[in-house]
Amino acid sequence: MGMTYFKRYRMEFDLRNLRLGDPVLPADYELLPFASDQLREHAIAKYNSFRFELDADVFPCLARRDGCLKLMRDITNRSDFVPGATWLIRHLEQDPTTGSICKLPVGTIQGLACDGWGSIQNLGVSPEHRSRGLGTILLAKAAAGFAAAGLERMHLEVTTENTGAVRLYERMGFRKSRIVYKAAEVAGARG
Repeated sequence: MGMTYFKRYRMEFDLRNLRLGDPVLPADYELLPFASDQLREHAIAKYNSFRFELDADVFPCLARRDGCLKLMRDITNRSDFVPGATWLIRHLEQDPTTGSICKLPVGTIQGLACDGWGSIQNLGVSPEHRSRGLGTILLAKAAAGFAAAGLERMHLEVTTENTGAVRLYERMGFRKSRIVYKAAEVAGARG
């Protein structure tokens, strides 16, 4: 194991002129506002979204189911947790053997209010459900939740190598405000 530094952008969005609209959810998906009985589903969506991604090196808890559940508990137990900026997306699939509908968690976002800012935590969409506008929907809902909580700005951090996410955030109107570095122990890295 060795210490590696990951370059990340802090990206910011001004909520005072929020005009994201209400993106349309594709058929066979459902969008749910935060409820405390959904922590495991948020954790599953988070795990499936990040376990094979670079962010699992930056934040090792994202590579483990139990780590994602602990992270969800930690976020939702904070005094600055913003339930209105926390959303879950499920994909509705029909079980071929029983015909019943299975509801699989495939997208998640959480929000905190830190120093007058809305702070996006772990926007994630499972790889097989990307490029369907789900990330845009989650961000729009989180932004509306922050605005409803009286916050005027929101921010997030993203690893610079995650070009797909950076493009999504820029399309939505986020602006890069600074570069930060996150140190992490990574197997195979030289110290």
